[in-house]
Amino acid sequence: MNKKVVVLGGGNGLSVLLSGLKKFPLDITAIVSVSDNGSSTGRLREEFHTPAVGDIRRVIISLSETEPLVEKLFNYRFNTSSDLNGHAVGNLILTAAKEITGNLSDGIEALSKVFNLKGKVVPLTEDDVVLMGEMEDGTIIKGESEITLCDKKIKRVFYENEPVVTKEAIESIKEADLIILSMGSIYTSIIPNLINKEVRDAIDESNARLLYVSNMVTQPGETDGFSVSNHVSLLNSYLGQKKLNAVVVNDKEIDENILKLYRSQEQKDPVLVDYENLKNIEVLGDDFFIVDNGMIRHDSLKVAFSIFSYLIR
Repeated sequence: MNKKVVVLGGGNGLSVLLSGLKKFPLDITAIVSVSDNGSSTGRLREEFHTPAVGDIRRVIISLSETEPLVEKLFNYRFNTSSDLNGHAVGNLILTAAKEITGNLSDGIEALSKVFNLKGKVVPLTEDDVVLMGEMEDGTIIKGESEITLCDKKIKRVFYENEPVVTKEAIESIKEADLIILSMGSIYTSIIPNLINKEVRDAIDESNARLLYVSNMVTQPGETDGFSVSNHVSLLNSYLGQKKLNAVVVNDKEIDENILKLYRSQEQKDPVLVDYENLKNIEVLGDDFFIVDNGMIRHDSLKVAFSIFSYLIR
């Protein structure tokens, strides 16, 4: 029987990780944070009072084993002068599936059969949830997109109203052999899964090991100056009694020309692997860094192999 792996996250980081994990004999469940309120997703949320569907669309594509044309279709964005402008086809289909079936979870399940998914996709909540951010100066910001765009340093994030976590998410966590916190925006993609007491309690009740795939570059306003141990400490502070057992890190030096672009255009720096501060956690290091269309990315297959090897030891 395949080992059960639950991955918590959102954004591009989650979909990149899943695209590698699906190539291994694993029982995968992706639990997706649904607080994004920007772009096409934000407009659909406002009109249909639905959880965010953008990250779910990316995750469905990353776990799908359909033809490449279907991926292009699902990710296609309209470029027009009408109200369709900027909407991704997949976002519209997910919203329609939710309207037809009565809830987002059932809509995802119906589409999973069409897209032949190598795993399950579960929204963290069915609620139209709103993420809030408290900045270091005490300012309160409403909305995930607004938190990301704010030029102030984040102190903490919380929900405007405590959401009800889906039953499927809690059950999957309790039954997991390994729980992975994916790479991605730590305050707006990963921590939104951990600020729910139900989730923390389920993690504590599980027999699973906890693993984090560390970001390779910092996020302005979120993790400026952060090393790997700073990321680990921050995540541990949001977890319950059970803390991280292992962390996946890139120990390959990133090309300086790429770093110059990141520093000048996005104000991002490489995340230092400070081994001296990682004594109480297993470090899985390798050269996971690749460049994809000029962007720093994890080598999804190598990361997945490292995680699989750790799990089956």
